[in-house]
Amino acid sequence: MKVHTEAVQFKADKKLLDFIDKKMGKLDNFFDRIIDAEVKLRLENSGQVRDKVAEVRVHVPGQSLFAKEINKSFEQSIDTAVDNLRRQLTRYKEKIRPYNGA
Repeated sequence: MKVHTEAVQFKADKKLLDFIDKKMGKLDNFFDRIIDAEVKLRLENSGQVRDKVAEVRVHVPGQSLFAKEINKSFEQSIDTAVDNLRRQLTRYKEKIRPYNGA
């Protein structure tokens, strides 16, 4: 799976990019027909605290799955978004699986 990462108004360091690649790579275990993924990282200035926003879009055949998470660190945001996408992929896989009931 190809992961395209975009950092808006800041430069993401190598450690963060490696973390994203590692986490996104785990989604292949749940669904092997993922076409590609887009990760957009940005800072949101809300009052005193600068929140870290991670928007992740995963393209699968015939559909696009999306998760957006806001947290105090990019690692937490990515972690939560990947968990959310894992659930979405599992649900999508169940939906496209042909029914083999009696």
